[in-house]
Amino acid sequence: MAAERHTDLDRKIRTAERAYVQMSVKVRRPGETWFSSRIADVSVSGFRLQSFMKLTPGSELWIMLPGFEGRRASVLWTRAHESGCAFERPLHPAVLDHVIKLSQAPSLR
Repeated sequence: MAAERHTDLDRKIRTAERAYVQMSVKVRRPGETWFSSRIADVSVSGFRLQSFMKLTPGSELWIMLPGFEGRRASVLWTRAHESGCAFERPLHPAVLDHVIKLSQAPSLR
């Protein structure tokens, strides 16, 4: 029941509708090197990262979506090996559409 309440709260505080994807991305903390990870959903305002990287709410990271330069984001929450993150600057809707289409390509799953 607590998980249900947390999910409802997540939905209430989201600023944009999320698209569920399974996509490989590159991520890094400031000053570190890029490494491969995955995102499970994405919106114009943020994404859910699946990673073994140690992250804490309030920390910064960089994410490189396939075909795009790195973008700064901040960690909003962490739970086990997942983190909810917000882009520093929202994605343009056309970029989001392109990322969603890329996520459906077999080579990026």
